[in-house]
Order: sequence, then C-alpha cells, then structure tokens
Amino acid sequence: MKLVILDRDGVINFDSDKYIKSPSEWKPIPNSLEAIARLNHMGFRVVVATNQSGVGRGLFDMATLNAINEKMYRALAHVGGRIDALFFCPHPAEAECECRKPKPGMLVDIGKRFNTDLHDVPLVGDAIRDLQAAESVGAQPILVRTGKGEKTEVDPLLPKNTLVFDNLSEAVQHIILE
Repeated sequence: MKLVILDRDGVINFDSDKYIKSPSEWKPIPNSLEAIARLNHMGFRVVVATNQSGVGRGLFDMATLNAINEKMYRALAHVGGRIDALFFCPHPAEAECECRKPKPGMLVDIGKRFNTDLHDVPLVGDAIRDLQAAESVGAQPILVRTGKGEKTEVDPLLPKNTLVFDNLSEAVQHIILE
C-alpha cells in the first residue's frame, strides 16, 4: 500500500499562531488540494495527522473542529481529492500525552489502522515536531517551507534525512516520482 501522511495547518491550509478556530479561518494554501488529488489519482492513501490543542485549550469544541475538517473535505472533493483518514490529538502540550506530535502515538495508531510499517512512508510537515515524529517511527520526514517551515528549516533539531520543498505541491511531485 502506498501511504502518505500530512500535517494539516501550515501544509494543507494557511496556519495561524492564534489557531484555526472556525471554518471561515480555514483557507487552503494554493495548489495544496490539487496536490492531494494527484496523490489520490496515483494510488496513494492520504492520512492527516494533526495536533489540535485548541480543543483541549477550550478555544473551539469538537463540533467546530469537525466543521473545519468538513470544509477541507468538501474543498478536496471539488478538485477530485480526498483524505482517507484524519487522526488528531486534542490535548495541550502540558498534558504530555502519547498522541501529541513529536511523540509517536498518533503515527503508531496510523500504522496499526492501515496495517502497514511506516518505515520510509513520507510524512509532510512544517514544524519540527512533525519531522521528529516521522523520524521516531522510521518514516521519511519531508519539510515544506509554508506555515512554520522556513523557521523549521534552520532548526538545529531538524532530522538529518529531512527532504525540503517549497510547498506541498513540490513535495508531492517528488513523492510521485520516487
């Protein structure tokens, strides 16, 4: 099975330091939805793995998170794309849960759900915690410069084998040709 794991905020849609708290705040990064559709059409299963601590912080509730994700699903369907599964951690960092990236819990769950070894599975993120989570399960960390990516690119904790692309569209082009 061909699998790709994507972070959401900063990779698929524009991010905000104040969190994406409503469907109206969710805006796709140009060409990101089309890139996901290209993955789908090339036979890849696409999974989103996203920290959503705004739920745990009380900034928005589960109904709002579901509405935000529903907007993403509808926008993807409009360009012929889909997300095969969405995993999220609702906990704030201080909860020290196992599912919040950079810890591997969410990714381990994805591997179990899809009955696949995550070794070398591309994981595309914009934050150091995404790439560290990828490294912890043997996935291929891929950094995009959108979202927090430009700052992350110069982080000394960046995993050594991280591939770097300007955006999701460029990363997908590499994944497809790989």
